[in-house]
Amino acid sequence: MTARIHQGDTMHDYEMHQLRTDELIRQAEHERLVREAVRVRRAERRAARRPAREPGDTPSHTAGPGHRRAARPA
Repeated sequence: MTARIHQGDTMHDYEMHQLRTDELIRQAEHERLVREAVRVRRAERRAARRPAREPGDTPSHTAGPGHRRAARPA
């Protein structure tokens, strides 16, 4: 003989599933917000460590100390 599932049991299971799904969605959103906050703080720390640059103060791509003017011999 097989056990019958009553309609009330099915609704209870569905409601429990919905509650668990809602909780998982809230937890995932919280974790996304935490990751975003960590990313922003990390970027702010990196920016604070770098010296401020003037708009025209970009590194040049011309040969400077340590740059070879000719290719290395094989």
